[in-house]
Amino acid sequence: MDINPIIAPLNDAQREAVTAPSQAMLVLAGAGSGKTRVLVHRIVWQIQVNDVSPQSILAVTFTNKAANEMRGRIETLVENNASAMWIGTFHGIAHRLLRRHAEQAGLQKNFQVLDSNDQQRLIKRLLTDLNIDEKELPVKEIQWFINEQKDAGLRCKDLLETTDNNTRRFLQIYREYEIRCERSSSVDFAELLLRVYELLRDNESLRTQYQERFSQIHVDEFQDTNHIQYAWLTLLSPNRDNMFVVGDDDQAIYGWRGAKIENIYKFQQHYPNHKVIKLEQNYRSTSTILKAANKIIANNQGRIGKSLWTEMTEGEKISVYAAYDEVDEAKYVVERIRNWVAAGNKRSDVAILYRSNAQSRQFEEQLMLTQTPYRVYGGLRFFDRAEIKNALAYLRLLETPDDNVSFDRVINTPTRGIGLKTMDELRQCAAEQQVSLWMAATLLLTQQRLPNRAANALVSFLHLLEQFERKTVGLSLSEKVHFVIEHSGLMAFYNQDKVEKSAEKVENLKELVNAAESFKYRADEEENASELSAFLSRASLESGESQGDEFDDCVQLMTLHTAKGLEFRVVFLVGMEEDLFPAQQSKSNAGRLEEERRLCYVGITRAMEKLYLSHAEKRFLYGRETSSSKSRFLGELPKELLEEIRPKREVSRPITAKSPTFSTFKLPPEIQSEGKYKKGQHVSHEIFGKGIIGNVEGEGKTERVFVKFREDSRWLLTAYTELTIL
Repeated sequence: MDINPIIAPLNDAQREAVTAPSQAMLVLAGAGSGKTRVLVHRIVWQIQVNDVSPQSILAVTFTNKAANEMRGRIETLVENNASAMWIGTFHGIAHRLLRRHAEQAGLQKNFQVLDSNDQQRLIKRLLTDLNIDEKELPVKEIQWFINEQKDAGLRCKDLLETTDNNTRRFLQIYREYEIRCERSSSVDFAELLLRVYELLRDNESLRTQYQERFSQIHVDEFQDTNHIQYAWLTLLSPNRDNMFVVGDDDQAIYGWRGAKIENIYKFQQHYPNHKVIKLEQNYRSTSTILKAANKIIANNQGRIGKSLWTEMTEGEKISVYAAYDEVDEAKYVVERIRNWVAAGNKRSDVAILYRSNAQSRQFEEQLMLTQTPYRVYGGLRFFDRAEIKNALAYLRLLETPDDNVSFDRVINTPTRGIGLKTMDELRQCAAEQQVSLWMAATLLLTQQRLPNRAANALVSFLHLLEQFERKTVGLSLSEKVHFVIEHSGLMAFYNQDKVEKSAEKVENLKELVNAAESFKYRADEEENASELSAFLSRASLESGESQGDEFDDCVQLMTLHTAKGLEFRVVFLVGMEEDLFPAQQSKSNAGRLEEERRLCYVGITRAMEKLYLSHAEKRFLYGRETSSSKSRFLGELPKELLEEIRPKREVSRPITAKSPTFSTFKLPPEIQSEGKYKKGQHVSHEIFGKGIIGNVEGEGKTERVFVKFREDSRWLLTAYTELTIL
């Protein structure tokens, strides 16, 4: 019997999904199982075999790249013009609907869409008008709060009044934000989705029109939908058998940004006559890699359940490397990559995957040392990241106060009340007198040319720079970096920021201290430059080196979240240690721990031919060495699948390799301890919070205390650290 060419290239499960009669369907598509192919061929089948009009097709996905790829593949296969189909992202489809029905949605026809930066600027103006200090309520935190409410389908009027003062201010700002957006007919990204939901919910005739128009609804990456996305999808398909969704509960890794894995389970309840088809045949990875992935994910509870398999060969065992430390780990990885390339293979077929962006620095350093081209996929090189540039700018001012670029960058970072008008006067004075901004600030203050509030803010900043110079005398390079990061307010600023990327920025700042600790200063090669100056020069040079673009033959570096949807012949999954992966903050929450395990599953299934896993026995974190235990995920892998490159019993740091700790820090002679700390005292630290002193050792400049904080325990030198006795 002749097979229809539309389904000829498909396997049995894929054919079943593509040719199934119109009904509510959940296609559970495992990693590398061809889900996009199934979606594309399903739409083509509906048009060419079932005579469904292209105008009746709605296909929704998450990225413009995915939407364009889907449209292009459909247009290649379909005989009719596919332009009548609605294929796009959730936000793109919502925008299209609002443009068509702006008046019914309560908008002007020429309404404006605010991107993330526009939204932040509006909130910033609003705070100024309400006389609210950004230090108390950061702009990004407010933005996060507003978007979170909208993603949950909540207007300000829907939120209950509260006695909590902080929450009340959030509600006040949200209310005023809504008023200003309405007044200017502006919508942010979250508003696009919420406004369409309300439009369909509150307008029965319009809702019926689109329910009848879209007889076939297709949704990609269904496990990544949030509350409001699911809500307006079900409005378009109420209790009907026309929803075809493709997803994978084992690859739900975006809970931290609002995605609801529960939507897959709700779908099955919402559409009781649904059918589940599992795509389990993998076309990407070897049998060994898939067995490892299946074993890992089987430890999660409440899965719908599936098991990946392949007709490919068994392949090589998974190599597990137990490194001495993070430098040894990076050297091992880069050495293996160089061997791979020397054998005639492409660099771009190799990926280094890590849990946290801060981990990239050691690998970048080793790749640069060996002149191996690389690209940080979906992100910036370490020294190009904004928080790192901010810290380096403070350090440059410590070295050269007349550095105008650095002065301009951090004078109000974090916000310290130095406004645009003051900056304009500073620049004008500097130009007139032909002096630096630092000197201009001194002149303006001496001549009393600034209002009291602006003058006080500027004085505080200059005093801060003076404090840096005075209190870092005699400190080592890493101590200077540590001191400046903490006392500039950068660490506190990012620690209090509750938005998505703040924890990552904190980790990057800590890693900068590690970079300073590992910096090798050679006075005879630095042309009389100080150690700090040499370090800053290296940072500038590394930042200035152009990153390989998308089409260069480069090693790919990326976070595990960024890697989703990609595949590589060789994958290095690094930093497989407790508190790093799984992340420390996830270990006490069962749901978040399961998401970490799904993230590990995603990482493993990126590998096609060869998978390396690595962990370090010791790792420097924020300038101090910590012992590491290997990740529980490594313990969940069958031993017969693994090849131990360096068994744990053989791993030990050479006795001569002494690593500096806080107790070995050189302190400036003028700083003296008062010997006032005693065991059992309750103290507070501006970064680590409240804690109890568990032990006290030494005296004078060498006195240190062991403090048990809520989240951590650590030794601190009392001459170097400011602790408040409670």
